[in-house]
Formats: sequence, structure tokens, C-alpha cells
Amino acid sequence: MSDKNPFGISITPGKLRSKPKDASPTTVARSDAAAEKHGFVDRTPKKRRGRKPSPRTGQVHAKVMPDVARDIAAEAKYRGVQQGVVIEEAWALYKAEKGL
Repeated sequence: MSDKNPFGISITPGKLRSKPKDASPTTVARSDAAAEKHGFVDRTPKKRRGRKPSPRTGQVHAKVMPDVARDIAAEAKYRGVQQGVVIEEAWALYKAEKGL
């Protein structure tokens, strides 16, 4: 530090040096034990966070005319299901009619 500014930081290369952190298993275990002793807990996530994956993995985003989209949305809302359910049922009816 300089005498002129007691709060100044000298950034000359010789004065600032980084030191490697000891990451050996014994040191990590000792620091974890000390942290638990003082009330710190491990906060790393134990399982995958976020939304659970959907069983419907093959999503189809069909582009339809606005009047068809309104009809599908209205039917889904009336029945209390998702729009995809309405589309799946329509596809099942189509396959049954074609004999597939």
C-alpha cells in the first residue's frame, strides 16, 4: 500500500499472488466436518431439480387454421383436458376409421 492513500491497493505483480487451494479428500472431509459442527449443511442438490419429464415425449406442434385452433381449445376447456388429449383422440378415431 502506498503512504499517500492508506486505502489504496497496490497491484504490482510481485505483491498479488494466487495460491492453489488444497482439494485433497482428507482436507475436504475435515472442512465438511467442521462446517457441520458449526451448523452449516450441504446445500448441493441431491436429485435432479426442475420439472419432471413428461411421458409424452413425441410432442407434435400442429399448425392449424385459427377456427380449428379455437374449436380444439374450446373442446379441451369444456372437457377439462389438455388440447393434446383432444388431438390424440381425434387421431385414434382417424386410425380406427382407416383400419390402421
